[in-house]
Amino acid sequence: MSRPTLVIMIKLPQPGRVKTRLAADIGAIQATWWFRHQTRALIRRLDHDPRWDLVLAVAPDCAGLTTRIWPAHIPRIAQGGGNLGDRMARVFASFRDGPVMIIGADIPGIDAARVAEGFRALGRADAVIGPAPDGGYWTIGLRQGAKPPPKMLFRNVRWSTAHAREDTIASMGDHRVAMISALRDVDRAADLKKL
Repeated sequence: MSRPTLVIMIKLPQPGRVKTRLAADIGAIQATWWFRHQTRALIRRLDHDPRWDLVLAVAPDCAGLTTRIWPAHIPRIAQGGGNLGDRMARVFASFRDGPVMIIGADIPGIDAARVAEGFRALGRADAVIGPAPDGGYWTIGLRQGAKPPPKMLFRNVRWSTAHAREDTIASMGDHRVAMISALRDVDRAADLKKL
């Protein structure tokens, strides 16, 4: 089995392009500042771990591939267009062998222990999901190689709703899905207060 790959879905921190719901509550500059520092801390916590290879899936494509804001030694791939499901499916298609986990960049609770928990779950299941309290999820992973990705993966998912997780699980067909620890993402000012 190939070495595990951890992919962070990350956007270039520009006012008006990141954390727009949070920006509606606290302002675009403050939301961008929070996102920039959150992503720096996340990368620092997960980089150089010998248990996986870290990759950034960046947006926008051209600017994300060339910016100096993220460490140059971490490989990058472009997210491409489409909805979140289209972009995550493209990430999974980029890595055919070995377990692959995708995480969001806006979840402060992600650390090496949570990532390791996800990769351990992929040793027993075809897929893994780390739920978020709002009905979404902070990570999704596929074992890759042992079984092809589900043909309907991410079809008919109602993104940014309380149904995103259940719709994603429904799109997995006969894949065995393991659930791991729940973590909270930050979408609104109230989410920051709960942290």
